[in-house]
Amino acid sequence: MNMFRRELSRTLEERLREPRSFIQVVMGPRQTGKTTAIKQAVKAAGLPVRVASADSAIELGADWIELEWRQARNMTEPGAKAVLVLDEIQKVAQWSQTVKRLWDEDSWNDTPLLVILSGSSSLLIGSGLSESLAGRYELLRSTHWSLSEMSEAFGYNLSDYLEFGGYPGAAILKSDEDRWREYMRDSIVESTISRDVLQMENVRKPALMRALFELGAQYSAQELSYRKILGQLDDKGNTDTIKHYLDLLSGAGMISGLQKFDDKPIRAKASSPRLMVHDPALMTSMWHGKGSLLEDPDLYGHLVETAVGAYLIARSALDGFDLYWWREGDLEVDFVLRRARNITAIEVKSGRVSKSGMGAFCKAYPKARPIIVGDRNTPLEDFLRGKVPLF
Repeated sequence: MNMFRRELSRTLEERLREPRSFIQVVMGPRQTGKTTAIKQAVKAAGLPVRVASADSAIELGADWIELEWRQARNMTEPGAKAVLVLDEIQKVAQWSQTVKRLWDEDSWNDTPLLVILSGSSSLLIGSGLSESLAGRYELLRSTHWSLSEMSEAFGYNLSDYLEFGGYPGAAILKSDEDRWREYMRDSIVESTISRDVLQMENVRKPALMRALFELGAQYSAQELSYRKILGQLDDKGNTDTIKHYLDLLSGAGMISGLQKFDDKPIRAKASSPRLMVHDPALMTSMWHGKGSLLEDPDLYGHLVETAVGAYLIARSALDGFDLYWWREGDLEVDFVLRRARNITAIEVKSGRVSKSGMGAFCKAYPKARPIIVGDRNTPLEDFLRGKVPLF
């Protein structure tokens, strides 16, 4: 893995070589290689660096940022840049206002200090950026790793990827499935929920949130109404709570509830969500249902659709399009992509029996581009390797 470099790292290196212009913000789920990418970029750029992390049990405040910033300033000289890396910055109270003030001071004083912020919670980082740092930053997204990346770095084939997903840190454990599963549950799932969501947000029902994620992992790639979700969880909560918790889990890179594609936004928001984990490993590691995900045709179909959905969630973050699903009666389309006026409809041939709605959708939206993943023209592996244009 140390030899492999993601495009994210190369882009960051290029920006570190440029004159100081913007704060670089690296954002993405836990264990997707953010720290490694930053380390590789700084090393390749050949710059002195100070690294500090707020990912601890101790509550840190603005004075911590100021202390680290002053130490990093001391590493600069006229015309000689240095780098300050602040990891998990969203955990520091009032972080964005402090960063803004110190960045503006350096801009005024021509201090050549380059700043990289990183974090795991897109909701919290995003709110801080929009509140205080508008116009001062560039965003680099660290998504779950694609099949191409896992193949190049660790020799994964398609079957490996469907079972073990795109977590680089877990790749070394794939020969011991029990150990891999424990690592996924303890170091990724539980750490993300407890440290990136519960520690940072006012969640009144932590047990409900954990149960919601576990349920979503079992039902990934399936439509489930909010009432059915509440019934399965045997909780007296309400649908607004479930929607809010899904938003928080989505912001942490865990699971999303895809809305139904509809010309009328109000109807789309009121529709039942199609649950989708952000990486196939989040489904396979949490699976405790009847049958094998890799052997039962219906279950395998949901796993394949999950892999496609996870790939599209990552691409939507990188490429800036909206992701939906569509159903009319018993006709359905697995995924609908919309970017400006461009629409793409994607059907996944996965072995699961379902009624194709591609014809009906394209009749309703004649300018939509149809893609059938899994047929002769678009093999599943080619699609997951990014060889198929989405628009």
